[in-house]
Amino acid sequence: MIQGIQYLQSVLAPVLALIVWSLVIWVWMYVKRLPAMSKAGVKPQDARFPGSLSVLPDDARAAADNYNHLMEQPTIFYALALFTYLIGQQNEYTAALAWSYVVLRVLHSLVQVTINLVPLRFLLFALSTFALMVWAGYVVMGVLGS
Repeated sequence: MIQGIQYLQSVLAPVLALIVWSLVIWVWMYVKRLPAMSKAGVKPQDARFPGSLSVLPDDARAAADNYNHLMEQPTIFYALALFTYLIGQQNEYTAALAWSYVVLRVLHSLVQVTINLVPLRFLLFALSTFALMVWAGYVVMGVLGS
């Protein structure tokens, strides 16, 4: 069992952090979406078709879009973290890459649900993807080297 500082240095702590952040964004999404739907006169059943919510204001749509983004590429992050942990290849380097990914994704979320500046969002997304690529490459080299 991993405890204390060792846990924070593992690839599992960032996994938990991103799960918690995704749940925070889920709450944020509904805090924005439900009042916006009510104000726009959109009934819950109308939401059965994704395009029906395009009448909502930008901030309500941005939170929902960000939640969806947190259900897409982070699946690679979760799989890579689990794989890294299971093969015993976690170390300070892989933990740092995992934390880097999480911090960049949190920043991406904050940009998307606030100022929604696309070039900045893309930069954060690209940097987080680069962290995943470096991490995956490191793990592949470790697997091939053993």
